[in-house]
Amino acid sequence: MSRIQNVVTAYLRAKDHNRPHLMRQAFAPDARLEMVVNAGTISFPPLAQGIEAITEVLVRQFSRSFENVHTLCIGAPPTEDLPRYGCQWLVGMSEKDSRAVRVGCGRYDWVFESAPPRLASRLTITIEQMLSLAPEHLAPLMAWISNLSAPWCAASELTTGAPAIAELQTVIDYFA
Repeated sequence: MSRIQNVVTAYLRAKDHNRPHLMRQAFAPDARLEMVVNAGTISFPPLAQGIEAITEVLVRQFSRSFENVHTLCIGAPPTEDLPRYGCQWLVGMSEKDSRAVRVGCGRYDWVFESAPPRLASRLTITIEQMLSLAPEHLAPLMAWISNLSAPWCAASELTTGAPAIAELQTVIDYFA
């Protein structure tokens, strides 16, 4: 596994499983997070500077609101430790308070330090879609998303076993 794969995997494990301590395996102390939200159903601060601020936004605050989080990077994993890496992402989760199901997609654009340990110095997260679905969709959505290859999944795999939820098609189409 490349160092870049380890960094991305550490970030996903930290965010999805509410493990703030893992963020130090993903981000440099002075890293920068930029959020571009093109979907009106979720909000994040547009900028966080430093590992503590990034951890607060992406792990601590996030886990106060969401559970059952599954995030996948769509496409091939990075095979080399390049200075930049970009990929699309898919997330499925539920809101703790309302139990509404969330399904979203967008893009990660990573920039890594040039010297070891090659942690992320910058991450731009673009949220293109964030659907809010009724709570009864949680079981079929989780059955589908948890059976996809993780943390990297081929776009062609997304239609395999996808639940028959009409709204979900716009997310699947994003990866076409």
